[in-house]
Amino acid sequence: MGKILAAFIVVTALVAGAGMYYLQVYAFYEDVSAREAVIRLTPRAAGAPEAIGARDISAIDADSSPIRFRACFRSDVPPEVLAENFRAYPDAEPLTAPGWFDCFDAEEIGTALESGAALAFLGTSDITYGIDRVIAVLPDGRGFAWHQINSCGEVVFDGQPVPDGCPPPPESD
Repeated sequence: MGKILAAFIVVTALVAGAGMYYLQVYAFYEDVSAREAVIRLTPRAAGAPEAIGARDISAIDADSSPIRFRACFRSDVPPEVLAENFRAYPDAEPLTAPGWFDCFDAEEIGTALESGAALAFLGTSDITYGIDRVIAVLPDGRGFAWHQINSCGEVVFDGQPVPDGCPPPPESD
């Protein structure tokens, strides 16, 4: 009887573990159409974000979290030219993507940003309250996008009062 109970517990744990893994890595992600994932950058001068004519866009997102968006694309505009016209994003930290979304390698992107080989730009500020869309472009034309918690979000999401210079959070239901 004890062996059967132990086997049942082990099998249950394995099934639960496999289920949790599937839910974290696969279940909630959906492909984002290229039309919905237009790559936009915020101009240095005031104004709404502008499309940069990215091509070969591949993007995923999940409704379960505002920071699960990831995208890969190609750009014919060199990063140096983009830097002349669009706002830099100095604290860009690419977040890892699911292993099956193999065009997005957060470690490679992070290394390129640290070395200065890639440049990061503000795509859209507060795409969701406290979350910015960040865009990074490499000299070879490869580009990447992800959502990152901004300075206002870091404070408010920790339950602290809204800092000066930050918009008030939306009313919660």
